[in-house]
Amino acid sequence: MRTALIIGATGLVGSAFLQLILEDTTFDVVKIFVRKDTGIRHPKLKEWRVNFNQIDQWKHLIIGTDFFSCMGTTIKQAGSKQAQFVVDYTYQYECAVAASENGVNNYYLISSGGANSKSPIFYSRIKGELEDAISALPFQKIFILQPSLLVGEREVKRTGEAIGEYLLAIANAIGLFIKYQPIKATTVAKALLKLANKTTDARKISTYAYGTIKDL
Repeated sequence: MRTALIIGATGLVGSAFLQLILEDTTFDVVKIFVRKDTGIRHPKLKEWRVNFNQIDQWKHLIIGTDFFSCMGTTIKQAGSKQAQFVVDYTYQYECAVAASENGVNNYYLISSGGANSKSPIFYSRIKGELEDAISALPFQKIFILQPSLLVGEREVKRTGEAIGEYLLAIANAIGLFIKYQPIKATTVAKALLKLANKTTDARKISTYAYGTIKDL
């Protein structure tokens, strides 16, 4: 029996992925850890409202076969670089450590295009630092997706991303920054599910950038 564990299930990619995996026959149970009730009811779904600042109180619940980390935020939403680091690195790494200690086999991370622990850009650097830290954990398989700018319907509108999407569309039209062109969150969610259904790759760590995500 395969059990999916998801954090970030209320985000842009996470919510799309949750809808897909609930209807997928590969997984028998889907567990999500959220800060507020999603209002979703499904026979396969088990939902826990948790405090990510107090993972020691609920990490024993992180038991299953596949862990999906779809969590993410922005400095504007978080309020500061320090607060963003907590969401984009600390919460996700602590959950990953708990999952590995609890015997979870496969780990899937929604990272970002340009992720690099040596990058001078704060966002790219913390995404890269998380990738490096996760890669050192003893999972059987690790799948890292590095999408470019995500597009889709968000609960909270991000003006900066809307402007970035517009400028990238212009650049893409003249052949610039093709690998950074916007990608639909639903496309990433579908790619994530396909990877979950083919965990036979011989490599321990597999990384997928924009082009390979689209191909999936």
